[in-house]
Amino acid sequence: MKHRLTALAAALSLVLTLGCVGTASAVDQSTTLETIRALGIMVGDDQGDMKLNASVTRAEFVTMMTAASSYQDTIGVGSGVSLFKDVKSGHWAGEYIKLAVEQNWMCGYVDGTFRPENTITLEEACTALLRLLGYDSGSLAGSFPSAQLSKAGAIGLLDDVTASQGQTLTRRDCVTLFYNLLVSDTSGGAVYGTTLGYTVTNGEVDYSALVNSNTKGPYVAATDGGVTVPFSTSGIAVYRNGSAADLSAVKQYDVYYYNSNLRTVWVYSDRVTGTLTSLSPSKTSPTSATVAGVTYPVATSTAAYKLSSQGEFAPGDLVTVLLGMNGDIVDVISPQDSESVYYGVVVSSAKAASSSSTTSSAAASVQVVTQVACTDGTVRTFYHSGSELAAGRLVSVSVAQGDTTVKGISGKSLSGTVNADGTRFAGYDLAPGVEILDTDGSGGYVRIYPSRLAGATLTAGDVRYYTLDSNGDINRLVLNEATGDINPYVYLTKVENDFEDMNASGSYQYIRNGTTYSISSSGRAYGVSTGGAALIYEDGSLNSIRQLTAVGIDALSDLYAVSGNKQYALDEGVQVLLRDTTGARDYYATTLSEINASEYTLTGWYDNLGYSAGGRIRLIVATKN
Repeated sequence: MKHRLTALAAALSLVLTLGCVGTASAVDQSTTLETIRALGIMVGDDQGDMKLNASVTRAEFVTMMTAASSYQDTIGVGSGVSLFKDVKSGHWAGEYIKLAVEQNWMCGYVDGTFRPENTITLEEACTALLRLLGYDSGSLAGSFPSAQLSKAGAIGLLDDVTASQGQTLTRRDCVTLFYNLLVSDTSGGAVYGTTLGYTVTNGEVDYSALVNSNTKGPYVAATDGGVTVPFSTSGIAVYRNGSAADLSAVKQYDVYYYNSNLRTVWVYSDRVTGTLTSLSPSKTSPTSATVAGVTYPVATSTAAYKLSSQGEFAPGDLVTVLLGMNGDIVDVISPQDSESVYYGVVVSSAKAASSSSTTSSAAASVQVVTQVACTDGTVRTFYHSGSELAAGRLVSVSVAQGDTTVKGISGKSLSGTVNADGTRFAGYDLAPGVEILDTDGSGGYVRIYPSRLAGATLTAGDVRYYTLDSNGDINRLVLNEATGDINPYVYLTKVENDFEDMNASGSYQYIRNGTTYSISSSGRAYGVSTGGAALIYEDGSLNSIRQLTAVGIDALSDLYAVSGNKQYALDEGVQVLLRDTTGARDYYATTLSEINASEYTLTGWYDNLGYSAGGRIRLIVATKN
């Protein structure tokens, strides 16, 4: 039985895929812009408009240089010092100009002016940035400006910059110029960005690490769902649970983070209610806690104190933990403050051995320990009174006023076709963050996502249960073996069936995810041959082996295989085996990127087993031509 949890991919919704720097393939323009914005080298107005076509003045350029230097956090508001007759005391850029002159990045004119409102030319900017990188006149060959532009080009400062000698720079030019600065070598041979503590790999700034380092939080939303950020909330970007939202969607006890440079707020509503069963490494100073059978890291001092021996919660208590972007505990509150309801299927349920492992009166009446695969794909352990429940039973779990109730619920079905982009089904929209669980009758489950069902037609028998949110959109969907994704898919390399006597038996060897296994059966034999197969489990035991259907693959992509005039979708976790025909005909695990239809003979095995959203190629065997 396969229990597959697909990890949430939304820790930071704005992280971009980075390209490669160089003449062959430059970093994507949107990536350079977001990097420069995340660093605060260049920020937009109150509406986030970056005004990329605007010209850049000398005063603006020195503020950008400061933000791109080790002095970024040292500049205060005007000191009253006036170095130039056109930079009066209190000038908005006075401190930045003073720093630029002291560090010899830029200088004034012989008439005692700095001319802060003059637009800056390409050669002036390159001269200043070369000085920032430590290149002095001794490292330049020739005279100004050709020497400066030649050196800037040689170290990569001018890569993808469209301005030429004598032209004034736009803000768009400066985005490219400052990104190039971060990945250029200093006069000492170090990559400049790394001297500031940033991660630069293969000529690219690690944007994900950059956003993380400049993001503040976690914080917990106030009673009215309000968030506190040090910038105007007009026109900001808000993401709640990975989907675009606005601040009105934020609820009390939501966890949020913000990035001032990006003018972005990330909000997470994930919380778990259940029995606190253990703390590690100690009750005095816990760094992790187990709640409802799942262990979570403790991320904040507030949560650590509340869970410690000095705090208000102890093992055996029912608690609600508020989880942050990395699935760690940000805060702990009483379940009375945050009532919770879960839906899912029973994985296991048994009488509690003893209540001695818990200490509070809240756990004194516990009779049953039930594990439930909830619709978010997490298996939670609930301690409750009442009777055991059968594995695979559809249940709801409510935790309110310190009590946990687990009860079986009747099915509620739908039928129809999921639209092509996986956003609507059976007359309902699928809510952002909809939780979908495919299940079988014996406790098997797999969390899936809307895109997995795109275009599939589901019958009433495929849908066990659904719930609607306050907008009337489907926010939970429990399926009944609709995808076939629960089954383990294997490649049978050896099959020995014995039907000669009344007591049939079989011996089978198979490869799954690159590992070889053997199984045998007594009293029955499975009518299969070598090749792709699905292992069908019931109540934790192998019930049958079903043969997959073989097709010759003529063309192959990351998503599809073509056989003749038919296209087959690939399983997201399709297994690829390379067959060695030179020796013992062994099979070796490989990847899609290592094979193709021109150099290899490809055989796909798809699950023509009757699943409404099945029919996917689960295994591919490649033989070198």
